[in-house]
Amino acid sequence: MWRLSLYAVILLMGFAFPVFAEGLKKAEELPEVTVTATRVETPVESAPASVDVVTKKEWEKRNVKTLDDAVNELPGVYVHRTRIVLDTPTDAISLRGIPGYRRNLVMVDGIPLNGPQGGELKLGGFRFEDIERIEVVKGPFSALYGGLAMGGVVNIISALPKKRQLTFKAGYGSSFERNEALDDLIKIYLSYGDKIKNFSFFVSYGHEATDGFPSNLVRVMAQPPNGVSGWTYTTTPEGEPRWIVGDSGDHQGWDQSFTIRMGYKFDENTNLRFSLMKIWGSSSYDDPHTYLRDSQGNPVWEYGVFLPNVLRESMFLAGKISKDYTIYSLNFETKIKEAKVKLTLGLFDQDDYLFTTPCVGTLTGCNLYEYATKTGGPGTSHNTPAKNYIADLQITLPISLKLPYFNNHIFTFGTSYRRAEAETKQYKLSNWKDEDSKTYLMYESKGKDRIFALFIQDEIPVTQKLTIYLGARQDWWKTFDGYENYVAQTGYPKEYGERSESSFNPKFSFVYNLSERTTLRGSVGRAFRPPMLIELYRSFMTPGSFVYGNPNLKTEKCWSWDLGIRHSFWKGNKVEITYFENYLEDLIYQRSTGQYIGPRQIVEMVNAGKAEVKGVEFSLEQKFGKYIRSFANLTWNDARIKENPANPRSEGKRITGIPETMLNVGIEVEKGPFSGSLVGRYRSKVYGNDENRDKKEGVFGSYDSYFLADVKLTYKIFKNASLSLSIDNLFDNKYYYYYLEPRRSWFLEFSYKF
Repeated sequence: MWRLSLYAVILLMGFAFPVFAEGLKKAEELPEVTVTATRVETPVESAPASVDVVTKKEWEKRNVKTLDDAVNELPGVYVHRTRIVLDTPTDAISLRGIPGYRRNLVMVDGIPLNGPQGGELKLGGFRFEDIERIEVVKGPFSALYGGLAMGGVVNIISALPKKRQLTFKAGYGSSFERNEALDDLIKIYLSYGDKIKNFSFFVSYGHEATDGFPSNLVRVMAQPPNGVSGWTYTTTPEGEPRWIVGDSGDHQGWDQSFTIRMGYKFDENTNLRFSLMKIWGSSSYDDPHTYLRDSQGNPVWEYGVFLPNVLRESMFLAGKISKDYTIYSLNFETKIKEAKVKLTLGLFDQDDYLFTTPCVGTLTGCNLYEYATKTGGPGTSHNTPAKNYIADLQITLPISLKLPYFNNHIFTFGTSYRRAEAETKQYKLSNWKDEDSKTYLMYESKGKDRIFALFIQDEIPVTQKLTIYLGARQDWWKTFDGYENYVAQTGYPKEYGERSESSFNPKFSFVYNLSERTTLRGSVGRAFRPPMLIELYRSFMTPGSFVYGNPNLKTEKCWSWDLGIRHSFWKGNKVEITYFENYLEDLIYQRSTGQYIGPRQIVEMVNAGKAEVKGVEFSLEQKFGKYIRSFANLTWNDARIKENPANPRSEGKRITGIPETMLNVGIEVEKGPFSGSLVGRYRSKVYGNDENRDKKEGVFGSYDSYFLADVKLTYKIFKNASLSLSIDNLFDNKYYYYYLEPRRSWFLEFSYKF
């Protein structure tokens, strides 16, 4: 706590000296604009929503290594991401207490990054060097962007070069104590761009690799037998006894990316742009470690016959994840008389998303006596190729009406189309270390869905001080070609007919300028989320259950409202506070049927939940001329399940995956050849159990509260070259986010920009 207090004192000292801030020379800055809040360029100060814009210049001062790192210190933003190079199926950016990647839309140049099958985020491999800025707009945005935008929108925006540019970066880092953080982390990045008359182009290549560290601990349910040493007693997050006997090895990974962007400007109002981003990579574990020794000091990998007094070598093993996908986008903009026309076409092509798993008897869906070893043995693989097709047409038209107080309108209207398809096949492997050793097909599922929508928004400047926005969107969702097959099982294969549902999502918002220093804004709107293909047609297995999809799931709905005020007390100062409420219903939930297959209970997907999220966002910022910027923000979320017939014991409990309190504080400095930042983040405990029984912290499987501090120092060697040193987890805090998270680490990087 003293470290947290130190940050607070530093910031309070900064805010206490407005006179000093007035006296420093202020850098000339262009007004910050957003295109996400209204679909047209709008000054952030005038936007009818809570908007944060993070630019390349800002995150280069900070210890930002991934795209989600760039938004991790913003109010109302909660980033859930394991610290490995490759992304994982549970990565998420949650906004305003609405949990999960399926309820918060993330886009890059208008193309959703939420995966076609399950909505999972694909952030690993994206190079923030390729990006110009990131806009985060909070609140319900289905009126403009359709499904998934229940908590808000994260819009990642790139740009074409305006002149010749060359960037080269190379960096290396590791943990201070071996095997406590990402060891031997290597990053290489190279890009080149130019503008030749009306033609612009940009190409880049990026590579990351790390030897990782042991984050996946192996536990058993009973104390190892007499004569065996090296184990450590622990508990589950629910307090049940466990014994740590080893780990799965260093979690290592690599990824690579290739980007090409081209644009042609036909005239002042007409331009065409094409973009291709290809990302591929893999993560796995090296040789596992047993901590157990017998009386002669030999390693112990196996003992016992019957549960719970049993250990198998296969229990130490973990599989491999690999990915390969490409994002294509084509953007055309023109002006026809007074109307601005924008057309976006895109394709998210997931060619490969492969998991391989070693057999651990029935725990992994294999036969009772099928166990893998370190050198090989039986396993399974499942791969999910998927595609997401996008088309969006937008027209913005100013209209003058001869009406009192309602003269000049700006209409934004258009149509949107999305089509997703995915197919999963699971095979038995004769050798779990060889993904090509397929023997027979075990399981297959596939399906498609599509959404067609019409949207409209009217921006009405009622007076010089008051502007209101009226918007609505009608979405028609349909799912079809559903199929599932457990090979050789009775009752399969199953085919599912098409089903459709529509959703009307209105929104009202306003901006009122009380004075030059004070702006009041508010909004109320409805959002929805259609069920994903994985929830409709895909069945999967966890250690304790079989989870079956439900082709009859309905869409989730949410009504939200917020009210906020922004004020500047003096030059360089900005204070903002927002209160918000979200009311969710028909939440998709996993319900136990009371039936079992062997030791596993049968669970099905149902629409069973109602939830409420009430919260406050408070942020303040002080700039001292052009050299120093300090900031602090606090978010409080009261996110609770209100109704849940699927599990009444969860009613009144906190929603899983959302912290109650988030605090960010930091200071950035730039003077002469030196620049640097010091940033601290606090997150309160997160529950992973819907009944909130996982109260214990500091154990494997828990989601701990934590405070982390990161520091970065940069020195400009000469005009185009710089050297930077970053330290993550400065105070070397140990904590778990289910897995053991990285301790203190360093990263040294050389950068050349031409």
